[in-house]
Amino acid sequence: MNEAKISTADKPKITRVEVYWHTVKYRTVILYAVVIAAIVLSLTYLVFPEVSGKVLQKLSDEVAPHDAGVATQPAGRQARFVNLDGKVQIKKVNSVEWVSADYQLTLDKGDLIQTGPEGVARIAFADGTTYTVKGDTLVTVEENIVDQDRATQVAVHIQSGQVDLNTGTWQVPGSTAQVSFENAVASLQANSRAAVTSDPNTKEQQITVDTGSAELNRGNEHVDIGQYERATFTTGSTAITKSQVLAPPQLDEPLNLQPIIVADPKTSPVHFSWEPSATAKSYDFQASTTEMFNHIVTEKKVAATSVDVSGFDPGDYFWRVRAIDDKGNVSDASDSYKFTLVAQGKEQEMPLDIDDTQLEGNVVEVIGRTEPGAALIINGQEVADIQPDGHFRYFTPPMTRGSHTIVITGQDRRGGTAIKRVEVVIP
Repeated sequence: MNEAKISTADKPKITRVEVYWHTVKYRTVILYAVVIAAIVLSLTYLVFPEVSGKVLQKLSDEVAPHDAGVATQPAGRQARFVNLDGKVQIKKVNSVEWVSADYQLTLDKGDLIQTGPEGVARIAFADGTTYTVKGDTLVTVEENIVDQDRATQVAVHIQSGQVDLNTGTWQVPGSTAQVSFENAVASLQANSRAAVTSDPNTKEQQITVDTGSAELNRGNEHVDIGQYERATFTTGSTAITKSQVLAPPQLDEPLNLQPIIVADPKTSPVHFSWEPSATAKSYDFQASTTEMFNHIVTEKKVAATSVDVSGFDPGDYFWRVRAIDDKGNVSDASDSYKFTLVAQGKEQEMPLDIDDTQLEGNVVEVIGRTEPGAALIINGQEVADIQPDGHFRYFTPPMTRGSHTIVITGQDRRGGTAIKRVEVVIP
């Protein structure tokens, strides 16, 4: 059988196939997916805004990190250090290390704060309550509930040392500010001030109220404490002793925030005066460069209700007075006043004119002109409303009946100074 021979020419032709493709990067795919998802989500939110909002909130809560064991709250409602001086350390509730305190730290429930012998720390809570932790003191932040539209609760515990507590005007009734020490809890009312001391060496515990009122609870015992009263008890004892304390003096001159302008601060004496305290036989005057008086620059004990002191350098100072009775009992310190000592400017006095004073009840309106950009102090209060052309209007706080001297003190940016005095009578 003859095999059929197929010539090359008779072989079937293979049609040429061409393949074309485009390279697509993953980045492009992801970009398109994101754009499509965004469009879908936007349309869904426009059609179903309420449901979409709830879903997004739930997803946000699931993704957000949770801090185990520590309750967090908005930064504006957390306690912070507002004054620090000397050695102050803090140990956070979730830490085992002591670190130096600073103004950026926020305080949470369970944080420990310790001050050295020369250390002082002032802690401010969002409800306006402040705790001043004195030297050689160890405290714990016990409570910091400062939510909006509900009663606030702030508290610290003193393990040893002294804490001064000040409360403001609370917006929500039922708010509390407390200090616990040993097995007792002291609760202050609004607009009150007290000093609480816990001494583990003598085992003596006490609270002294300077302003307002407080109540002390210890087991089944309850004691109400009024202004200038002190409650004392000893560890292990069941009795609480309440006594009257010597009232601190009321400061007169120089007024708080008053600038004092003299030719030579080193040699020119500064006159200080205060109101007499009942039963006081002498007074302890102190001046410091710090508001917390841990750097005393001068201290004098005098029998009179005034003292003249020289030798100050130019700068800012704080002063206060304690009363001492014939038995040697010492009152708590008065409110501290700040004054600024300024050297008389060599330039010509700055312009300061008082155009008019108007009486509105027991309030006086002072109207005048000064140099644009100058700073003015009227009876210890800064004048905030000075117009660009130098005109100003100032309303004094309510005054008592009788004659008064209004002191207007100014200083310009060149160091020039001026003082004006206006006599007024409140009928």
